[in-house]
Amino acid sequence: MNISLIHPAGSNWMPGKKDVSATANRMAPLGLLSMAAYLEERGHRVQVLDCLGPKPPKDAAEAARQVLASGPELVGLSATTSGFLDGYDIAAAIKAEQVDLPIVFGGVHVSALGARLLEDFPLIDYLCLGEGEQTLYELAEGHAAADINGLVRRDGESLRTNPPRRHLADLDSLPFPAYEKLLGFPGRYHLPLFSYVHTPGATMITSRGCPYQCSYCDRSVFHQGYRANSAAYIYEHIRYLRRRFGVRHINIYDDLFTLNRPRIETLCTMLAERPLGVQFNCAVRVGHADPELLGLLKRAGCLMVSLGIESGEPALLDVHKPGVYLETVRETVARIQQAGLRVKGLFMLGLPGESVASARKTSDFALSLGLDDMNMAKFTPFHGAPIWRDIATLGEFKEDWRLMNCLNFVFLPRDIDSWESLDLLYNTHVKRFYSDAAWRRRFRSRLWQHRHSLYRLVRHLPDFLMAMRAFEPKENKQ
Repeated sequence: MNISLIHPAGSNWMPGKKDVSATANRMAPLGLLSMAAYLEERGHRVQVLDCLGPKPPKDAAEAARQVLASGPELVGLSATTSGFLDGYDIAAAIKAEQVDLPIVFGGVHVSALGARLLEDFPLIDYLCLGEGEQTLYELAEGHAAADINGLVRRDGESLRTNPPRRHLADLDSLPFPAYEKLLGFPGRYHLPLFSYVHTPGATMITSRGCPYQCSYCDRSVFHQGYRANSAAYIYEHIRYLRRRFGVRHINIYDDLFTLNRPRIETLCTMLAERPLGVQFNCAVRVGHADPELLGLLKRAGCLMVSLGIESGEPALLDVHKPGVYLETVRETVARIQQAGLRVKGLFMLGLPGESVASARKTSDFALSLGLDDMNMAKFTPFHGAPIWRDIATLGEFKEDWRLMNCLNFVFLPRDIDSWESLDLLYNTHVKRFYSDAAWRRRFRSRLWQHRHSLYRLVRHLPDFLMAMRAFEPKENKQ
């Protein structure tokens, strides 16, 4: 069968501002590429349209024209919450030209909401809940829709949700993602600025699921279990990216890369003893970053690790990220840097229970840690997150899917007096962190190492200056 897979653009920035997110960081749609590789390995022909790619279609009509030009017999779209409506616009444009062409939607938003989406969006034929590789394959093979686990379907005027599909037990059975389907890969798929030394870069995911249950994290696709590729598989995946595409830096986007200690020890030993000329970044969690492990990561070629911190207010951590404590965070950051690794702190502003005082604590704590980099997300309540069931009682919520991207505030905590105040707190924190004299000294000392990032920054300087102005604190006049 001839199949087209689509990654909708969605909203990746702030209303009224030019979207420069893809210039700063363009990430390959790994879920779609995994499905493409799985289907092609089994004899199907697959095209991938990345609407966030280097030459994206200008609108839904153009995207539909590009898809239909390949003569697909099945179309699949994988969408985040902010990308779902853009995906539906593309589906509508396709149906306007070829009404009988079956269209299936998958992704975290679909898995969280389920059958109600078929009721509200009549041009969608099927929903794929959970992992998509086997479900989409059985649909492409022509299996009866009623017999395909993980599928939501129409049955006359009724909607039917088939039994859930069991997770793939052996992730090593999957082929490597079909990176070659992307126009301009890897050179035009950029890692975040100043997060790498060598180019080109690529991304990987080496596990699925997470045993923890932070209040804000949507686990609708992989749930709370944990499965991982073996060390040997990861090594071969890295070698494939190096030899096939010349990749020299990889960002590993696992929720918790170091959870399975034996596999990381084995992988790091392999990379240290048989180097591939590739550096990497990964994420660790407090409690999974002892000195021996960090030393192994360093010898294996790790450049920077990300650490989920979220807040400097202990009461907020108790509710939203239990088991993480400020003193342990401080010790972990120091340990990471003592191992010769850089550390990026991941924070979230606007959680239920946030106040002006707690936001200030977070800002003070972030500066006190001596981090090498920082990312501050805007809390977004997603449908599949534990916090969702209570969100309406915890503050003011504007359920605008296009804005639910962690770059816009759609939730106002009860203890913050206005949306303008919340934006001011956020912009003040971001400006304060990157204006800190100690951080700027560390940054300047490494500037030549990051000459590739610097070159990209200069090439797109007007866009980046405009983006920086979006974070300038604007005084609340209320």
